[in-house]
Amino acid sequence: MKVALSEHHGDRTVPQQQGAGVNFRRAAVLAPAVVLLAAIPLWLLFASSPVQPQDYPPARLMEDKDSGPEDTRAGAAPVVREKKCDVFRGKWVYRPDAPTYYTNETCHAISDQQNCMKFGRPDMEFLKWRWEPDGCELPRFDAAEFAEMARGKSIAFVGDSLGRNHMQSLLCLLSSVDQPEDISLRYTTDYNFKRWYFPKHNLTLATFWAPFLVRTTDAQGGQTLDRVLTLHLDEPHPSWSAEIGDFDHIIVSVGQWFFRPLIYYRNGQLLGCSECGRDNVTKVSRFQAYRAALRTTLTAITGRKNREGGNTFLRTFSPAHFEHGDWTDGGSCMRTRPFGSDEKKLEGYDLEFYLAQVEEFLEAERRAREEGTKIRLLDTTRAMLLRPDGHPNRQCNWPKSNVGRADCVHWCLPGPIDTWNELLLYVMKSDRRVKFTQRKLQNVRS
Repeated sequence: MKVALSEHHGDRTVPQQQGAGVNFRRAAVLAPAVVLLAAIPLWLLFASSPVQPQDYPPARLMEDKDSGPEDTRAGAAPVVREKKCDVFRGKWVYRPDAPTYYTNETCHAISDQQNCMKFGRPDMEFLKWRWEPDGCELPRFDAAEFAEMARGKSIAFVGDSLGRNHMQSLLCLLSSVDQPEDISLRYTTDYNFKRWYFPKHNLTLATFWAPFLVRTTDAQGGQTLDRVLTLHLDEPHPSWSAEIGDFDHIIVSVGQWFFRPLIYYRNGQLLGCSECGRDNVTKVSRFQAYRAALRTTLTAITGRKNREGGNTFLRTFSPAHFEHGDWTDGGSCMRTRPFGSDEKKLEGYDLEFYLAQVEEFLEAERRAREEGTKIRLLDTTRAMLLRPDGHPNRQCNWPKSNVGRADCVHWCLPGPIDTWNELLLYVMKSDRRVKFTQRKLQNVRS
């Protein structure tokens, strides 16, 4: 049964001192090169520069294992040494003449919740900033190229409403080359589960709303979610797990909902709770529960057999930017410019979520190698940490349960969230370059 939740993600007023309590043993897991992290000093984590997997993106050098860096043996395949580009680290640069990919008039699929133009956002300067990686360039999104690469494929966004926000961005970007058809009603009447079809490219986009990823009930065991929620940390949510094998590309993203009061079960037994108000129940960290839910999900997805040319992506945590309060007590996000790269650090619960995701990604990547499947990291955390100006704030039309509240979690469309799809296309193309180079070298040597 598909369950519906309010868009209210719960109380996020977590003391920022939690960032000071980061477990350094856990952070140290990120360092070894043997688990695909570049040899970047750990202090970067606390200086707001997230570390990245060593082969993200582009192709690692395709060298013969017996050849040296300057191998010139007769018949040896030439090695093209492409400069590595870490597109996930950089800064936002003002580009006053930068064209906008789409507007609310050219894309009719923007929901009122993210339609900042429709509801009177007074400034448009937030659309003039481009993400510029350190030492290289992130190409603009090429809708025709993406649609052709994804021809005949299906893409599923699994997670919370930020996953739906991501999907809507891609939907609008692709609308310039193929008009999508809303086919959601063939599957469900629940707004949280949407499907769109691009007929010219036989391409399907779908969103599976599972804000905790795992099976969720209320604390009384039912399916109404107006009480403390119960998470079954070792059981993938049936809303996505029953159908995920039918999709080629899967993008997993979740995090914000773990601020709600929650009770946790594992193997059918009570594990504990966080903020549940029950003195006789063991206290469990929300981050510990988040890691367990994420591991259950990534294990289930990477354990399936990849469809030909398919891939799994873990998109990292997208920080909120509430100031002077939160969801429920008057918080807002009034800024009109990005932070500079030295103005904002990754800390507190944002850092905890990010560390959990990177560590669980590394474990999932190890399992995927053993299973012969693939998983990639789509690291949007650093870029979005610096964009307090990109949220709807009060320029949106919320569902009834959130009337009058500012939205400093989701992102305006169009807006900085379109960069997520620029990054997605870059990583997809990087994977394709690796395959092409491998095949070319095999042909030369055979």
